[in-house]
Amino acid sequence: MTINIENRCDCKLDLDYEEIITQVVQSAVEKENFPFTIELNVILTDNNDIQELNKEFRNIEQPTDVLSFPQIEYEGPGDFSHIQDNLFYYANPGTGDIILGDIVISLEKVDEQAREYGHSTRREFAFLVAHSMLHLFGYDHMEPDEDTLMQERQELILQHIAVK
Repeated sequence: MTINIENRCDCKLDLDYEEIITQVVQSAVEKENFPFTIELNVILTDNNDIQELNKEFRNIEQPTDVLSFPQIEYEGPGDFSHIQDNLFYYANPGTGDIILGDIVISLEKVDEQAREYGHSTRREFAFLVAHSMLHLFGYDHMEPDEDTLMQERQELILQHIAVK
């Protein structure tokens, strides 16, 4: 498993970002039964930077908490059946790791939302990584049944690493 973490933010939270990201990603891979070794990029940023990305890619001119940029198209959430036949498109030729995509998290939003929801910044940060990992595995939450499924999967991932 290769996780590239880039911190572009001057804001500091009292968190071990690398440890939390690694635990959540590993939990997501296990809980979703992803059968390959992965490569993933995680960018930690602030509200201004994520607002620019949100505007560019979603045409929404406001900051958001997390953005996911999957590199794989799925026929359904958690359906990894076609990856083996398309390794040329999905695997890093140097390592053989499957390139899942990119996660961008606003650390300012992590802090804001933790206070708003009344839980720890660790829990909020882990939740956003889990949420984004599910997007990278083909899940979405645009319809009520999709949202319910995604919420259930997020909680399983977080419970697996004892984040409450």
